[in-house]
Amino acid sequence: MKIKSVYAVAILFLVSIAAFAQGTKKLDKIIKRDYQVIECTISKMSDKAVEYSLPGETMQISLDTGLIARIDFASGRSQTFDVTPASSSSSARSTAVVSSEMKQNTIAVLPVPYLNSDTQESSEDMAKFAQNDLYNKLLDKSSNIFPLTVQDLRTTNSLLRKAGIDYKNIDETPIEDLEKILGVDNIVAAKVSYTIGSGTTATTYNSGNAKVSDNNKKVKTSDISTTTANTQEYYYYTVYFDMYKNASKIYSQTRKPFLAVKDSWIDSVQYLLKRSPIYVKK
Repeated sequence: MKIKSVYAVAILFLVSIAAFAQGTKKLDKIIKRDYQVIECTISKMSDKAVEYSLPGETMQISLDTGLIARIDFASGRSQTFDVTPASSSSSARSTAVVSSEMKQNTIAVLPVPYLNSDTQESSEDMAKFAQNDLYNKLLDKSSNIFPLTVQDLRTTNSLLRKAGIDYKNIDETPIEDLEKILGVDNIVAAKVSYTIGSGTTATTYNSGNAKVSDNNKKVKTSDISTTTANTQEYYYYTVYFDMYKNASKIYSQTRKPFLAVKDSWIDSVQYLLKRSPIYVKK
């Protein structure tokens, strides 16, 4: 009986160790091009897809490699995916990159994807507005980014349009190609992702009229209360801000605005720009 008890204790001990090891097992991380991070266990990879399972699940999920920016494996190794969009649906874009004349110490502002992460819908108008806002901020601080010169926004957008690139596929184009297309050695690339929430506040107003009784001893009060409900929308932003020099990333930051108001992302862009390596205080 004692031997059986020892075996039982040993088995329980081994099971506990296995359970602990499984609970602390490092996971692979898939970073998608829309900046979503998936923690999982990758079981299979090919040129077209990655198969993985989520923690605590056995079901295999397949993900197109065209949607993946990078994979950080649990082993510590990383793999970056540079996938150029297929040209079958857009004849305007050539498979060969047309290079422009290189202008040294010039920085270009890319279109800024403005994405609702709940619906996965992007706004062309807001992408242009955000690009223009960042461009104007750089122009206003031209003395702080010397010797860099900001490439004219019309030139940037015209060259991108000729290459078949816009705010929808800008994230899928390698930085080396963008520098050749635009003829610049510096690039600033930003992205604004957001969700919208709502909240209701109720405000109650009380008003009363005092009435004196006939014997002048008792006081009667007639109260009237009015409740007004106000619904307010809240915008929860995440701003991604990257800078490149000669195809190398020199600055990468993410910031969430403190206030959940509609235009709070603008302040975050200003904050990140002032703390970038190209900005020098005067």
